[in-house]
Amino acid sequence: MTAQETVQHIIEAAQEKKGRQIVKMDISNISAFADYFVIITGESGVQIKAITDHIDEQLRAKQVYPVSKEGYQNLKWVLMDYSDVIVHIFDHESREFYAVEQLWADAEMEFISDEDE
Repeated sequence: MTAQETVQHIIEAAQEKKGRQIVKMDISNISAFADYFVIITGESGVQIKAITDHIDEQLRAKQVYPVSKEGYQNLKWVLMDYSDVIVHIFDHESREFYAVEQLWADAEMEFISDEDE
């Protein structure tokens, strides 16, 4: 599966669990360690867990496994590393604090609208 296909599956899985403020960032021209970031906001720890678990289940069904997963214990910021694609799932406060989009402002960004807007 290509990195772009992995990103699309991640976005779809996040949307199925009502993830918000989804941003796809193409960092391939400015990073040596990954091609994409996908940033997602969850409304609560329960939702962040549901989004994380659903992404994991959907990709495992396609034989795609994370290299690592961090932050699952506190559910403020979960990072899932799929080699070429890094997924960041934040609560609102952590997303504002870490401001990944600002840190990687040179990346090409696509803002995925929430389905119910």
